[in-house]
Amino acid sequence: MQLLLLGLALILILARALGALAARLGQPPVIGEIIAGILLGPTIMHGAIAGVLFPEALIGPLTALANIGVALFMFLVGMEIEFHTIKGRARVVAGAALGSVLVPFALGVGVAASLLGDHAQGSGSAFVVFFGLAVSVTAFPVLARILADRSLIRTSLGGIALATAAVVDVVAWIALAILVAGVSDQGGAWNVVLIVLVGAVMMLVVRPLLRRLLTPRGIGAPLTGWTFALVLAGALASGAVTEAIGIHAIFGAFLFGLAMPRQGATAVRADVQDRVGQLTSLLLPVYFVTAGLKVDFGRLDLADLGQFGVILLVAVLGKFGGTYAGARLQRLPSRPAIALATLMNTRGLTELIILGVGLQIGLLDNSLYSLMVAMAVITTLMTGPLLSLIYRKPVETPAPGGMQGPGSATRTSTRSPAEP
Repeated sequence: MQLLLLGLALILILARALGALAARLGQPPVIGEIIAGILLGPTIMHGAIAGVLFPEALIGPLTALANIGVALFMFLVGMEIEFHTIKGRARVVAGAALGSVLVPFALGVGVAASLLGDHAQGSGSAFVVFFGLAVSVTAFPVLARILADRSLIRTSLGGIALATAAVVDVVAWIALAILVAGVSDQGGAWNVVLIVLVGAVMMLVVRPLLRRLLTPRGIGAPLTGWTFALVLAGALASGAVTEAIGIHAIFGAFLFGLAMPRQGATAVRADVQDRVGQLTSLLLPVYFVTAGLKVDFGRLDLADLGQFGVILLVAVLGKFGGTYAGARLQRLPSRPAIALATLMNTRGLTELIILGVGLQIGLLDNSLYSLMVAMAVITTLMTGPLLSLIYRKPVETPAPGGMQGPGSATRTSTRSPAEP
């Protein structure tokens, strides 16, 4: 018990310190926290530090805490997604989202086919699809934080970026849930039907109940201790339901977040985000460490580095080119389209969660997992500097497809659940 408490104290201090350093350097704090996890892993001194600080007996309790933290984080991600941000800009959002998913997915499938001989685990077709999904994601919470830090969140570009990232996130998580259900040992294809049923129950039954609980007479109810406990219990219970049918708990928590009411519950949702955000700020660093314990850059050879170069190139060019082409086809002006493509290239913690799922269900080996983690860190690091270079002065030019002028973007929370 003493070692567990000391390990948690070290995790919190190091993650907070490196997160603050990343913020000082103009990067999202989550980057510093991810690096803290890698530094505590086997990359440094061939695992000597990790072996002393986090012996095998601690891995189980740390993993349990990490999974709770990630489930709550995904609940917040679901809450943050605002479907009404698509209103008035549906065409440009649809074009950018399609390009942002389909192009990197197609390129990723091609790369995965070439990696089958070296890294494929379990089903080859599932590995190929998973890899395509893994290079197609965007970190919605980190993107929101970048927009807020640069005072872009209420501009037309900010509204389009948030709406596009929300669509990409929903598509990615639904596709991943179906993939996980299909490869599960506990039911296979039957689990696909079950996850669809769970989603339907969330939207058709749970959502109206939550609206009655949290928005009586059309106004936000005070967030009492009981109300908060019910919401938190609902998120955890939803995670338990999807875990019980052989799908990761994050999907249930995410669906519960999507089911949370939007209209008339602004104050309540902000309170829930604040309280749960405080919990995730303590538990997510534990996830970074458990993820970092599986990353070992010291064992990579020249062949691995060559594969990393290809993975990074495909991830960046696919995401950037697909988003830019989709936005331009809907007549978004060139500079905002480039800025949007740059923003959609950020991956952050969302990528780590997806990679963790892939590792857990046996679709990734440790070496490819390490390469993909490095790709997630580098693509996120690129976003801020590139945005400063190409979009230092925002361009607010109305265009067909729904671009709006300054100040007309829908008011959206500027606080990312990943950054309490």
